[in-house]
Amino acid sequence: MRERARDPNEPIELEDRPAFEEGQKVRALRDVRNDGTYPGRPMGDFLIRTGDIGYVKSIGTYLQMYYIYGIDFYEKRIIVGMRAKELELVDARCNDPQ
Repeated sequence: MRERARDPNEPIELEDRPAFEEGQKVRALRDVRNDGTYPGRPMGDFLIRTGDIGYVKSIGTYLQMYYIYGIDFYEKRIIVGMRAKELELVDARCNDPQ
């Protein structure tokens, strides 16, 4: 696969707070394929499909510029790292006590 160059106009996300918090319910806005970094699955295999629902499990950083959200797609039994622009919030209060 060919690597894409970084857009110099893209903001440095780490200058702001993360878009999501641990425990929030999110929806994938695009398909995610294995780029070779997910073990045990063939390269190019679909890991996540648009519309799949998961929960923010962890928040990390990448290249000292971006937040990477570890999303637990529990129904598929898979955790995938995604950027905020690849996700939308479904329910911010799903883990609050009732």
